[in-house]
Amino acid sequence: MKNKIANALSDFFYEYETPRQVLVRNRRVGVVCRLIQLGVLVYIIGWVFIYEKGYQSTDTAVSSVFTKMKGQGYTNVSGNEKVWDVADYVFPPQGDSSFVVMTNYIVTEGQRMGRCPEVCENAPTCCTDADCEEGSFKRQMTGVCANRTKTCEVLAWCPVEDDHNIPDPPLLMSAENYTLFIKNSVTFPLFDVTRSNLVEGINSSYIGKCLHDPEDAPLCPIFRLGDIVKLSGFNFETIARVGGAIGIVVDWTCNFDLHLKHCKPKYTFHGLYGNPAETDKAKASVGYNFRYARHYMENSVQKRTLYKVFGIRVDIIVQSLARKFDIIPTLTAIGSGVGIFGVATVVCDLVLLYLLPKREFYKHMKFKNTNTYAKVRSSHNPNTTPSPQKVTCDCDSCL
Repeated sequence: MKNKIANALSDFFYEYETPRQVLVRNRRVGVVCRLIQLGVLVYIIGWVFIYEKGYQSTDTAVSSVFTKMKGQGYTNVSGNEKVWDVADYVFPPQGDSSFVVMTNYIVTEGQRMGRCPEVCENAPTCCTDADCEEGSFKRQMTGVCANRTKTCEVLAWCPVEDDHNIPDPPLLMSAENYTLFIKNSVTFPLFDVTRSNLVEGINSSYIGKCLHDPEDAPLCPIFRLGDIVKLSGFNFETIARVGGAIGIVVDWTCNFDLHLKHCKPKYTFHGLYGNPAETDKAKASVGYNFRYARHYMENSVQKRTLYKVFGIRVDIIVQSLARKFDIIPTLTAIGSGVGIFGVATVVCDLVLLYLLPKREFYKHMKFKNTNTYAKVRSSHNPNTTPSPQKVTCDCDSCL
């Protein structure tokens, strides 16, 4: 056992392996080798360099977006005419990248803090005061059963809102003609490049008369709300009635090996919520809505007008990817590709040494053991000359 261990350690520390070049003339192995090398070459050129652009470094942008809506709406509810401007129908009004445009609403006017019966359609009925447990249910109950409505009395803003009948058609169908102006700037820190969606040729004169169209005016930053909804795949009247969400994607995919003027935004539109094809009317939540109140004083009594707003939520999403030639990823891609060429050698060696009928012959030609002491003795013989290590084997004739 000790001798085996000693021999193993001796072999490990005192032996050295060096490649021996053997030229094998075998058609099948030669074809396999060239096919593998061709596949590796196609992968490096087609996938790594052309498709993945492995010769370029990449960077994503730091982005800023602000928006501005324009347009007026008109409603006439029970003879009460009203004109709606931007301050009335856009929430929030600061021009963020995410905002809501009101398209429909339910208004409850003249609310004041007090006691009143719960709305019949969304509250359980009662027969006596015992059926109204004080402090329970969604609102603050007073423990009194209102005889007129047979519902429990609550402490709330009265009269209580009744939001079961949503106006149809939407009250603000005129929102379809509102316009949205998007201003977006992006900075690519790695390449020290800053671009704006107001690219070359987009000036004040052009903005004053343009309207975005994917074919005729793809760079115009002014969008008609009805067109946004249509390009998202929605029907305006359907989404305006109960609300929904739409995403506007501003895509910056730039190649800085070309001139900067070729770095331009591309706008796409996606319906995020409020699919008009949805047939499940019993789902838990339909559309998009929220409430807000306008408080005022009347005869020293605080009152409010409550609005339940149905609207289109617009989310502006910026995507970016910039590329530029860089010697480091280029050399890395080339080096990895050269290394992959070694796969052909490994596969062909496996075929030669383990699969072909004359594999023992190939092993003998590929591997050669040398004796150090014999090598030393032969060096003292002046008639001994070293033989070349490249061996040619006509394998077709050996089979």
